[in-house]
Amino acid sequence: MSILKKYAQAAGMTDEAWRRHANPWSVWTRFAAIPLMMLAVWSRTWIGWWSLAPIALVVVWLAVNPHVFPPVGPTSWTAKGIYGEKLWLNDRSLVSADHKNVLRFLTALGLAGFALVIWGLIVLQAWPVVFGATLITVGQLWRIDRLVNLYEHHGLIGK
Repeated sequence: MSILKKYAQAAGMTDEAWRRHANPWSVWTRFAAIPLMMLAVWSRTWIGWWSLAPIALVVVWLAVNPHVFPPVGPTSWTAKGIYGEKLWLNDRSLVSADHKNVLRFLTALGLAGFALVIWGLIVLQAWPVVFGATLITVGQLWRIDRLVNLYEHHGLIGK
């Protein structure tokens, strides 16, 4: 079992949770959490240890987010991407070698962006934070698009 599949199970990603997470509000509010987390970490320069409160709020939001919105079917681009992610996690054999290579590249892109964000937040430099967040966001949008393609290619509604 892959690390991501274990994480999904630990996060309580049941079939119902996947349908809820497919809600566009779930997807876009998770994207909105990226700058909020960076701002929460940066706030340590203004409010010291109290910055742990907004950091904790963002972490809690990210944990409950896939469970709070109404369930949806594969009716939007983001929903199809989430259904494609579920397909990918459940059966890696559905993913072609080309898609696997793109997904590996996007993982590397996201890790590079994450490293830049962490470094920028440690040294309190805006450019690596902004550039890293841009890499993360572009990589995630591209990843969703690839997973939409996977979902549409296999046409497995709700599986």
